[in-house]
Amino acid sequence: MRVLHVVTGLHAGGAERQLALLLRHLPKEQEHEVAALTNPGAVARELRADGFTVHHLDMRGNRDLGVLPRLTRLIRSGRYDLVHTHLYRAMLYGRLAARLAGVRTVIATEHSLQSGVIEGRPTTRGVRALYLGAERLGTTTLAVSGQVAAVLDEWGVPADRVRLLPNGVDAARYRFAPAVRAAHRGRLRAQLGLPIGVFVIGAVGRLVPGKRFHVPLEALVRLTDARLLLIGEGPERAALLDLAARLGVRDRLVLTGERDDVPELLTAVDVLVSPSREETFGLAALEGLAAGLPLLHSACPALAELPPDAAPHARLLPSEPEPYARELALLATTRPGPHPVPPVVAHYDIARIAAELATLYREAVGEPADAPRERAGRGSAGGAGVPNGSPDPVVSTAGRRAGAGRGSARAAGAPDGGPGALARALRGRVGRKPAAVPEPAAEPAPPTAPVPPARRAARKPAPGAAGCRRGSSG
Repeated sequence: MRVLHVVTGLHAGGAERQLALLLRHLPKEQEHEVAALTNPGAVARELRADGFTVHHLDMRGNRDLGVLPRLTRLIRSGRYDLVHTHLYRAMLYGRLAARLAGVRTVIATEHSLQSGVIEGRPTTRGVRALYLGAERLGTTTLAVSGQVAAVLDEWGVPADRVRLLPNGVDAARYRFAPAVRAAHRGRLRAQLGLPIGVFVIGAVGRLVPGKRFHVPLEALVRLTDARLLLIGEGPERAALLDLAARLGVRDRLVLTGERDDVPELLTAVDVLVSPSREETFGLAALEGLAAGLPLLHSACPALAELPPDAAPHARLLPSEPEPYARELALLATTRPGPHPVPPVVAHYDIARIAAELATLYREAVGEPADAPRERAGRGSAGGAGVPNGSPDPVVSTAGRRAGAGRGSARAAGAPDGGPGALARALRGRVGRKPAAVPEPAAEPAPPTAPVPPARRAARKPAPGAAGCRRGSSG
């Protein structure tokens, strides 16, 4: 099977890195190539180094319609069986080009759709009309969370054309032996000018207004001798530096810029904060949990759709400086060491997500479900094997109406507590026997059973589904 992934650009953003991570864990008998409309940045270099073919279509702006015939020729000459698009512009041009090139199986992953916003920009009537028009040219849209699926439902995308496939985290990449972790911590704190005994607050993401990194910065004023480490780059950099100077904490703020060693950088941190009020998934929060850090967050659909047992050291707070300052002061006093990796990390392990996606590809092009499955041989991180299957499918049939996508795992029929609650919440939502919750381990669990086919998102929420209010303190 030949698959072409069409993506708007390949700078070091969340969707772009998620694509690279998936490619490294998909089976090697599925041949994958990537076409970037524009900006083949750091992620393109990484993928080429890993042996993947990356095509640059040299799109010069949103109105550069010349990219359409170039992309159409690429798809036709490449004889691809399936086209998979990522991000808004790539979805518009990729679906149309695939249709013109005669490829009928077109999947799109919706990474960044929120109520009224797509990829950080307002969803005008024109944007929405273009989106829905292009959607009809594809076959399936993959929503990375129930919250995204709920917005697709509000927009009128048919339920039978949407499936839930969450993002994944490379859990093994964030696990270090105690001695290795201590060595990384000491080395990086020295490089960044962070005293070894000081309390360090970490945050990961693009420096844009929606991430609300001013919240921990303002909370820093109320904390004695703590530091804030912001890992990422973006247009808000100058504004954050100016705010830090006005608050009198400029010497306690460290900006790393864009980095590719986030797992190592997190060893230098004592707590991860994620103060944004809107997220489509919450990957940075999961990375903090994978690193064993306590988490303070204000929006994370990946956690909101599971019971609290899945991440016992995660705390949901209003996105305001005062509650963050209060919780951070408590953590600075108690200084908890690295926590055991919580079950939610195993649930969203990239090996499991890639196995589900590979199954969906086979189903989409009509290959037999028991086709040979081999581990991806290129660029595998940490030497972790991809399981052939899993007793805990991650493509679920969570409700898609407004509220259902934002609900907790109780929307899936999970009770408030009890030893089986987490297992019931982490399994496929309907018609499956409870599966054992995967325990975090030094290496991913061995294969146990074939991954069942991905299933479609249900239009109606389960009875009694509870909404999760973004930014609440519940």
